[in-house]
Amino acid sequence: MHTILRPHRTWAALGAAAVTALVLTACTDDGARTLRGTASASASTVPTAPAAGVLAPGGETSDIATGLDAPWSVVRTGDGVDALVSERDSAKVLELTAPGKTREVGTVAGVTGGGEGGLLGLAMHDGDLFVYSTAEDGNRIQRYDLTGSAGSYALGDATTIIDGLPSNSFHNGGRIAFGPDGMLYASVGDAGTGSDAQDRDSLAGKILRLTPDGDVPGANPFPGSPVWSLGHRNVQGMGWTADGTMFASEFGQDTWDELNVIEQGKDYGWPEVEGKGGEDQGFVDPVQQWSTDDASPSGLAVIGDTVFVANLRGEVVRAIPASSPAESAEYFTGDFGRIRTVLEGPEESLWFVTNNTDGRGDPTEGDDRIVSVPLA
Repeated sequence: MHTILRPHRTWAALGAAAVTALVLTACTDDGARTLRGTASASASTVPTAPAAGVLAPGGETSDIATGLDAPWSVVRTGDGVDALVSERDSAKVLELTAPGKTREVGTVAGVTGGGEGGLLGLAMHDGDLFVYSTAEDGNRIQRYDLTGSAGSYALGDATTIIDGLPSNSFHNGGRIAFGPDGMLYASVGDAGTGSDAQDRDSLAGKILRLTPDGDVPGANPFPGSPVWSLGHRNVQGMGWTADGTMFASEFGQDTWDELNVIEQGKDYGWPEVEGKGGEDQGFVDPVQQWSTDDASPSGLAVIGDTVFVANLRGEVVRAIPASSPAESAEYFTGDFGRIRTVLEGPEESLWFVTNNTDGRGDPTEGDDRIVSVPLA
């Protein structure tokens, strides 16, 4: 068991109107970056406590699962702790059947790992398991029949929803989620070619919107195209509030990681703009940005009026009021190492997933793990 700590103050909360920020060249999104120079950048204030009405971790943490190998995504399959977990490098789907108990559901065939590729996002819809993974000819989304029941799930037949998505050893995107409209949303990274994020004919650097069968919905902003929004570098988390507002977390490169509110057909600026400052050019600015040293924002979950964001390099969970998304509070700073994703747990709890065994962290005994903490 771990005792929860109070929110920590970030460098941005020091009150300076401007700071001298390191300009970094990204070797990977969630790992090493090498020093290239300096530049002046504005900093926004981050409060040390959550806004009124915002959920926050409020008790002792407990391990739900340990001994995982580079876990990437977790989806719950019922009201209790039963859940499915993707392991990026092994391409295995595991089932969490009880606290501390996991079993192998199956291995996704044809996955080619390496770097940030492999078995990535999971999503559930109408009893089927949707899987985002890297194959030889690009990233793809498949729908699996999930046979059996809780405690005995197995992977049935696979149907390819979309394939040939841009891929590389980095910037693969990989998050999938079903929106309140019943459509499948998928983040596709720029695969290392930033200019493709501005090309509407390329699916790189985009958020896609598809039907569960892989068709293009008629209400998409560009006729015949699955593109929902563009100008993204590498979106890693997506979620919706009760009123349908869509949030997305995104890895930056040189200076700023981002939290964005996503609107159909809008351009979020990459690679022309990183962070705020693109509105005069017709781009949408992030609602909050963080130094790349302090964030690498990965998975995202909206619970009530609170947006929770996992952070890899920053090694924190951030809680952000959806109604005031320029604010945030930080929890568990450095306590668990790299944090890959977050999700709503049972009985008013938050689950978060560590990522210390992926080659970029410093694993401790029991890593990687899924951790549960009550919400207050």
